Amino acid sequence: MFSLLKDKLNIIGRTSLSRTLNALSGFVSYQVSKKSKYIKRPGLPISISIEPTTSCNLRCPECPSGLRSFTRPTGMLQQDLFKNVIDQLAPTLSYLTFYFQGEPYLHPQFLPMVKYASDKGIYTATSTNAHYLKDEAAQQTVESGLDRLIISIDGTSQDTYQSYRVGGDLSKVIEGTKNIIAWKRKLKSKTPHVIFQFLVVKPNEHQIPEVYKLAKELGVDEVKLKTAQIYDYENGSELIPTQDKYSRYKLNASGKYSIKNSLENNCWKMWQSCVITWDGKVLPCCFDKDAQYVMGDLTKNSFEEIWFGEKYQQFRNTLFKSRSEIEMCKNCTEGTKVWA
Repeated sequence: MFSLLKDKLNIIGRTSLSRTLNALSGFVSYQVSKKSKYIKRPGLPISISIEPTTSCNLRCPECPSGLRSFTRPTGMLQQDLFKNVIDQLAPTLSYLTFYFQGEPYLHPQFLPMVKYASDKGIYTATSTNAHYLKDEAAQQTVESGLDRLIISIDGTSQDTYQSYRVGGDLSKVIEGTKNIIAWKRKLKSKTPHVIFQFLVVKPNEHQIPEVYKLAKELGVDEVKLKTAQIYDYENGSELIPTQDKYSRYKLNASGKYSIKNSLENNCWKMWQSCVITWDGKVLPCCFDKDAQYVMGDLTKNSFEEIWFGEKYQQFRNTLFKSRSEIEMCKNCTEGTKVWA
């Protein structure tokens, strides 16, 4: 509980007048737009996700990186592009996630990029499968100023873990976690806030109590349970949990599954966040895994030109008219009033 409080205080401590005013501007713009159905110019994003790389060492069955199923280009983020984006957004950006697809630690300059953003007072987070958190990398992670480290651990035994994290080694995840905790203590650092993220699927749902126990034993700050996105869910899947509260989908009388989301014609994400791919494409949402809805290219235009541009405004307007017709929205949990 104390760790959670420290993390929240850390987030609050990263605020500034310009960031606060920007967040307020975005919230007011969204509420006015939602009520009037007339798109009011938003503030700049409060948070962004940026993709260090599409490369990954694992082959998880519902992940485009794992399946090697992208049709978009794959590669690694260039530092010059990254710094240019951060320099543009730093005055108003509160939260930066170094993740979209791929394993961030495969990027050789990942931690220097974290430090660059952290030095500008931005709260930084990443998500990793923790296979590359050897002692030196763990030390550098703590020293980088990374604020939040999400470690994917989808099982507490090797058999269960590898049933989803195909090609993964649970012992490496545990070793990496221990290294991070040890270096936090050695350096007397409050960060990163370490989270075990447990993707609940049918093969591992019986181990939910065990992941809490393991986290406590290792000194992990928090456990988050996450519902799994299933691409072809209509006819069911061996990954859909038997416990309904852990599923994004419901079984209907017809025998078909549907998402627990009425897909209301609005979305706060379009006002407060976006995704930037490794090659500088701006996407409206993390559900657009294959970059089908590119709003602009940061190698050609400034962020403001894209964010306030006609294409983005038209997309926001489409959401207010018929969100259910947008393909990436059909499997979205935004606005779902169930456990997630």
